[in-house]
Formats: sequence, structure tokens, C-alpha cells
Amino acid sequence: MTESEWPDLEGPGDLTAEELAARRLALPPKQDFWVFGYGSLMWHPGFPHVEVRLARVNGLHRSFCVFSHRYRGTARRPGLVLGLDRGGSCRGLAFRVPWGEGEEVLDYLYAREMITGVYLPSWREAKTDQGAVSAITFVVDREHRQYAGGLNHDRIVELILQGKGSRGLCIEYLENTVHHLQALGLRDRGLERLLSDTRRRSG
Repeated sequence: MTESEWPDLEGPGDLTAEELAARRLALPPKQDFWVFGYGSLMWHPGFPHVEVRLARVNGLHRSFCVFSHRYRGTARRPGLVLGLDRGGSCRGLAFRVPWGEGEEVLDYLYAREMITGVYLPSWREAKTDQGAVSAITFVVDREHRQYAGGLNHDRIVELILQGKGSRGLCIEYLENTVHHLQALGLRDRGLERLLSDTRRRSG
């Protein structure tokens, strides 16, 4: 895949403090709340929580649909990371955050996920065996320049193989996600095929 085939990822692109504040979700007053994890939040949440449940969100599916030019790639050699895109359903984890930690956790999540605004945070219903909960969910913004929906399988493999950023290799991100899903008993055959193909191509 050549550099001309992905969007211009160089130059200014971070949200200002005012833009971040405008997108900040309001937390329920003096109540615990939930965060839905479907990618790296599953195996590296990085925030305090007091309960974890297997959960499913309907109407969205896990997909390598976000160009990564920092964490798992660079502007000239981007990788891909996961986003939630329209259609289907997604199984992951719901984390219950104690209300006393709420604002600090939201600060952390926004610093981690919302630097460029590629995600649209919203409250979504997450179904668990113990009942449905409302969870903060980061859904990809299809209008954002980092949106990579519509890439074919071979292009996705190429980008995963080339991606290397401040948090490591893109293929390690894929491996961690697949292995964690399997350990939880949550099979994602699309990601498993992707991992098999990237390993074969790299080797």
C-alpha cells in the first residue's frame, strides 16, 4: 500500500481543550457507571473499576477501521486499530467505575481515546448476563480523516504488518486482542483469520 492511498495524517489534528470539553459526556450524579471495552481497553483498561462483566452491544461491530499514526503507526507509515462501526453486534467487557473516581476516569479515557476526535463517545446499552447496563462506548466517526472503513482484507493485513508506533507493533495489538477474547471464551473468527494471515505474510 503506497503513501498516496491513505489520508494526510500529518500536521495539526488534535482537539483543543474547548473541543474536548464540548464532547465530554455528563456522568450520572453520585452513581457508579460502566465503560464498554472491545479492543485494548479489554486487556489494558488502565483505570480503576470494581466489577467486570461480559457484555454485548448491538448495532455495532468491532473492526480495524481506524488509521493509527501515533500509538501503532506513524503519519508516513500508519497502522490500524479497532473501532466500533455500524452494523452487527460486538461482545466485549463492561467495567463498572465507582462514582467517586468518575471524573478522573473520564479524564483518562479522553486523554487516551479522544486526542484527535476519531471516536464519538456515547452512552449505549450493553447487555450482560446480570442485566442490561448503560455504558460509555467509543464509536468511530465515519467523517474523520482517520476512518479506514472499506479497506479490503489484503490492505488491512499490509497496514497491520507495517504499523509501529509509540505503544508498539500493530500486530502485537492484534495478537493481544485475539488472545484475550479467546481467554474469555469470546471467539472473533474474523480477527482470528486476520491474525493467521498476518503471521503467514510476515513469516
